[in-house]
Amino acid sequence: MHTTPEAGRGRATLMLCHFAGMVDLIALPVWVGTLAQYYGFDLEHAGMIVTAFLSGAVGASLVAAPLYRRLRRTACTVGGYAVAALAFLAASRVSDVGTLAALHLAAGIATGTALSVTHGTIGRSANPHRLFAMAGTALGIGAVIFYGAVPPAVAAHGGSTLFLVFAGLMGAAALACAIGFPHVVVGVGTQAAAPLSRAAWCAILGVACMALNQALTFSMLDRIGVLRGFGQDKVNGLLVVCGLVNLLPAAVAGLLQKRLNAVRVALVAAPLQAVLALVVTLSGDFLPYALAGAVYPAVLIFTHTFLFGLIARLDPSGRALASTPAMMMTGSAIGPALAGSVAMRAGFGGQALLAVLVGATATLCFALVALRARPALKEAT
Repeated sequence: MHTTPEAGRGRATLMLCHFAGMVDLIALPVWVGTLAQYYGFDLEHAGMIVTAFLSGAVGASLVAAPLYRRLRRTACTVGGYAVAALAFLAASRVSDVGTLAALHLAAGIATGTALSVTHGTIGRSANPHRLFAMAGTALGIGAVIFYGAVPPAVAAHGGSTLFLVFAGLMGAAALACAIGFPHVVVGVGTQAAAPLSRAAWCAILGVACMALNQALTFSMLDRIGVLRGFGQDKVNGLLVVCGLVNLLPAAVAGLLQKRLNAVRVALVAAPLQAVLALVVTLSGDFLPYALAGAVYPAVLIFTHTFLFGLIARLDPSGRALASTPAMMMTGSAIGPALAGSVAMRAGFGGQALLAVLVGATATLCFALVALRARPALKEAT
């Protein structure tokens, strides 16, 4: 018997799938830090391995999103998360950079396929903004557990523990999808086949830029703190606080759905994100670094909830939201490798300058959305 995105079991499945697929949003600093500290890779190679996973997810999403209406959604989610689980399980048994990168790429392709279907299904629900806010809250709860449990476990049992955790998470998502992935009826009318509006494209590019800034700074949060001499214990404590803070933004965004304008939220959030990146990368004292780092991911989570609902209105077919992994992970895929390369060649000051440039680009994208969204939304309705 099929469940729906609005049913309790359907919502729970989508929330778990979102958490598993978007694990990079919370795991980046631990991921890069583990590869650098326990596998002995420099920041550039550590970033490249994580980028392999994210690049695979982007490529898969770009292929799957336009085909969303024709895909066998349960098969895609079960198969995708199951293959990702097996790839991470294999990654826990190897230590050379080439094999790790290849397994990360395979895991990314599988995860991106499953996550595209997940987000397309959320986009076809009765209230995409509210359901995505619930999924974001689940990600925040998972972040608290992740930051509290995984870094100590990695310290006690070695770097392979991280990949075993990823494998278990992907396996749990595959099992949940096999039990009952939500069913939606996807029509083939003219509205579903219409090209995306310019406002939708601008919103997608803006999200990608904010995701890039997120990855540029957050992937290096652990290494910045350690290399500045703040100590690994303090940095791990910051990650726990970060997880606690991230419980709030998606839930608050859900409550404020009718009170705040999505485009205005984005126009404030993009420059705010760049300012916080400057504090994280340039601060020589622990307190400013910790305060900015603790709230840094919350900006993207809060803003993306509003933009998810906006894009759902601009494109009711679900295709644009099925490309959410691509719009999020294109930036994320570039971020770790680019941040590592810039940090090694130009220091954290060069990384700060890059964050400002990316933030300005995101702000410009959202300004264009403000100019174009109103007529596009009238057409959508």
